[in-house]
Amino acid sequence: MLAISLIGLREGLEAALIVSILLGYATKLGRADLKPRIWAGIGLAVALAVAVGAVLTFGTVELGDAEEAIAGTLSVVAVGFVTWMIFWMVRNSAALSSSLRSDVDRSLGGAGWGIVLLAFLSVGREGVETSLFLWTAVQSTGQSVVALIGALLGIGAAVALAALISRGLVRIDVSRFFTWTGALLVVVAAGVLSYGVRDLQEAGVLPGIGRIAYDVSAAVPLDSWYGTLLKGVFNFSPAATWLEVAVWVAYVAIVGTCFVLALRRRPVRRPVAAVAAAH
Repeated sequence: MLAISLIGLREGLEAALIVSILLGYATKLGRADLKPRIWAGIGLAVALAVAVGAVLTFGTVELGDAEEAIAGTLSVVAVGFVTWMIFWMVRNSAALSSSLRSDVDRSLGGAGWGIVLLAFLSVGREGVETSLFLWTAVQSTGQSVVALIGALLGIGAAVALAALISRGLVRIDVSRFFTWTGALLVVVAAGVLSYGVRDLQEAGVLPGIGRIAYDVSAAVPLDSWYGTLLKGVFNFSPAATWLEVAVWVAYVAIVGTCFVLALRRRPVRRPVAAVAAAH
């Protein structure tokens, strides 16, 4: 639940900041007529995210043996999206406001309906990523109700935090926030990837299902509080194959190293809350 709340908080805060920046910049331009168009784009983005979640949830119910292969494939895809998102935020978090304002300026040509597309794409990307990653997390834990509660708590906290930031009541270093959550998500994504590999092994797509690297089920039962915590936060499996372990280690080593290098190459900017620059 903690990992799912983290995903909801991070993705929700990014989407909420984008919404605040778009609406704040429209106010700054004196273009109140743009706000309904922005909300229209946001509404379409939310509808898309819900539709993706519904298709993933109900579209795989009757697939039988193919469900494991599809679930494993989607887990790998979800990790790809999250990995891209982590590095995108490393490069763009400090300049998120100025980048969006430039996009708004470019979208105002003609009748100005490009702002609908901008809002849809900006928020929709976060929504689809969240739906896909949350679905894979639910598949790995098997606790849909707990996952839903965790996601709602994270998204609710993100919306509340964004509202406080937009009103000037709270100021945070957005770059630092996304840096720390990005580091945590590297570990979370590694767990989701290893779970996806296990699904693909069980579906017969990948070999090695019978080659167990370790089995600590007796010491760390999944029905214990610490087993549940490890499973929920890090997608820990008490019995893993050699391929699962190799994939987990390789992902953390490679992506973690690239993440640190990307942080070192990132230009140093004055730390401000992203929304503050939009008003």
